[in-house]
Amino acid sequence: MIRLNKYLSEAGICSRREADRLIEAGCVTVDGVQAVPGMKVSEEQKICVGKKVIQGAEQKVVLAVNKPAGIVCTGDMKVKNNIIRFLHYPVRVTYAGRLDKDSEGLLIMTNDGELINSMMRARYHHEKEYHVRVDKEITSEFVRQMSEGVHIQDVEKNLDAVTRPCEVKQIGKYTFSIILTQGLNRQIRRMCEALGYKVTTLKRIRIMNVELGNLKPGEVRELTEQELKELYGTVKERENERTGQPSE
Repeated sequence: MIRLNKYLSEAGICSRREADRLIEAGCVTVDGVQAVPGMKVSEEQKICVGKKVIQGAEQKVVLAVNKPAGIVCTGDMKVKNNIIRFLHYPVRVTYAGRLDKDSEGLLIMTNDGELINSMMRARYHHEKEYHVRVDKEITSEFVRQMSEGVHIQDVEKNLDAVTRPCEVKQIGKYTFSIILTQGLNRQIRRMCEALGYKVTTLKRIRIMNVELGNLKPGEVRELTEQELKELYGTVKERENERTGQPSE
């Protein structure tokens, strides 16, 4: 979150002082509601000065980031070791699908709020692939149960669900790969715990068509033109399916 006057200033609209005057004069709306001085906004919100929609950044940035374990996916700058401060990227970006603090691997980070919203819609069943190490030897029964769906519960989190069937393959004595098409909170860890296993290492290696590859922990790269074309093409196709619009 960022103060509205700073958002308008960084978007090149005016100075912060002039932004405050515009807000006080009732010229600025956030999601269709008249803004008030001192309020904070996010990239996902629709911000207008008069009838003009303001974009926080002129150029869309989409990054692949290898998040190390211990870094927290949050935009709250008060949280120690948060991903925004760790990345320290010159353009404001946020993550499209978080990883918990103890997990590592691929994050897609961008300033494109529409892309984030499309990637985060659970009904689109976007694939995310992980490599996981557990504390006990993996059995064929474990692989079968993980693949078919696991009943997970958490009273404190108000969670009671059977996970969606997924693709699971054993790749070592204690390691397996898993491809999810849903994003329940700490899903893989909870699935393993329900079957008597404990995750010791969890790394995300792919989101949709974007792969972690040889990116080292803490490293960042911009997506290639081909990756962007395929990524945007997929989310647009899903949106068209939802709205009933024909695909191009």
